[in-house]
Formats: sequence, structure tokens, C-alpha cells
Amino acid sequence: MYIGKEPIVGNFQKCDAITVVNGQAAYTLQVSSTNVVPESANHMLVSLNGILQAPVTSFSVSGSTLTFVSNLATGDVIDFVILLGNVLDLGTPSDGTVTNAKLAQDIISGETELAVAPASTDEFLVSDAGTLKRVDASLVGRGKVLQVVSATYGTQESSSSTSFVASSLTASITPASTSNKVLIMVSGTQTTSNNLSHCVTTIYRDGTTNLGDSSYGISYAYSAGGSTHSGISMNYLDSPSTTSSTEYKMYYKATAAHASFIQNGGALSTIILMEIAG
Repeated sequence: MYIGKEPIVGNFQKCDAITVVNGQAAYTLQVSSTNVVPESANHMLVSLNGILQAPVTSFSVSGSTLTFVSNLATGDVIDFVILLGNVLDLGTPSDGTVTNAKLAQDIISGETELAVAPASTDEFLVSDAGTLKRVDASLVGRGKVLQVVSATYGTQESSSSTSFVASSLTASITPASTSNKVLIMVSGTQTTSNNLSHCVTTIYRDGTTNLGDSSYGISYAYSAGGSTHSGISMNYLDSPSTTSSTEYKMYYKATAAHASFIQNGGALSTIILMEIAG
């Protein structure tokens, strides 16, 4: 029972029984045979011979040692020593007593889920030789494949234009970060009508940016006497620097005014887009 407001915090402990030694003033404080250190003499209740002792005036404490101002004698009895803890501080909570509901959302709790890929400015916590440090997501997992998009087209197309024209082989991807790259891989077949013309293929980003050379594109089918059938193989690592949907499409042209064909006879052409963490 308390007079006034009941204290709501503090680590209250009753010390183990202490046997008085004749002519000795100092005694070690223990709880369950383990030394304990009170906050101060003012945080202790000490009863000697049935009389509650005055802190500082009748006894002092240093570390785990209780010292009376006068040596005790045979027949004296230390009735009890109670440690109050620091009743103004919470102290150390018992294991398993602090739940997520008691924590502010700006500290680590694991309650809030990140439902999308982390932005480059998001941060992770890592242990560096035992020291917890934060690191930007942009520095984690570089070179990792984040997503893959692919498409195929199998209808033969032809053009005699000496300027690049769009094919029907296309795919789009939306990068998660402006620092990420896109690896483009295109394979297929191409044919030239005679040895006066060669088929050139390239890749355009969003229909405006030619990722290859304006004359030779990325893939070049060479003819030497008659029509030539060859494979298309294009690989390009692009840096679109955007988080918007980005289209990649195969373009082709003839080097002279003779027909060039792609998807010969309906053979499949394939485009694969891979987002790589930057």
C-alpha cells in the first residue's frame, strides 16, 4: 500500500540475508548470490535491529558494498536490505516484454512492408565487423538481374529502303531506378536478295534513338555472290536513365535498293530485355 501516487517503474529487489561480523562495518550486497550495485544510498531501504536506517547519515554504498557509519557488533541484526532501483527511470525491460506496438514507426520494427523494389535512395542496415551501418540500396546488388521481358515475331518482313525502318519485333520494360541498365539481346534471321545489297539491323530505343551505328547498325549481313542467308545476333547494354516504360525495337535496312528480308520464311526472331541493377 502506498501513500500518494504508486510508483510505476523501478527495479525492486530484496538482497540476500547478511550475517553480521563483530567489529565490521562493510558488507557485500547480493541477490541470488550475485553482487548487485544500487543506484545510490537514497535508493535503498536498510533495516538494522528493527530500525530503518537513514541513507547517507547511517550508511553509504559504493558499488556493491554497503558500509555502516559504525562497526557492527555481535548481536546486531541486519533485518533486510531492499533496493528500489531508479524510480524515475524505466531501467532495463525484461526480455520479451517490449512489443512492436510500443515502438515508433521510424525505428526498426519490421511492421511496415516494402511492397515494391527499393529505390536507390532507400537504405539497408548491415553489420560491418560487428558495427551496424546503413547503406544505400544503390550500392547493394549491383549487376543483379531484376527483371526479364521477352517477345517473339515470326512473320517474314522485307524492305528495299536504304534508311532504317521499324520491324514488328519489339518489347518494353520499366526500369526500377534511373541508375539501372538494360541488356538487350536480339536473335533471328535475315536475307539479302542479291550480292548488290546487304541487310543491316539495329535496335532503337523509343523509336528515336539508334543504339547502333547509323550506317552499319549493330548486325550486318554480308553477301558475296548471290543472295545471302545469315543469322541476326545483337547484344547491347543500354543506360536509359529513366523509370518510365521504355520500348526497344529491331530496325533494318538494305545497303542498296534491293530487298532485304527478316524472319526468313517465317522463322522466329526473339528480343530479350534484362534489367541490370546499376
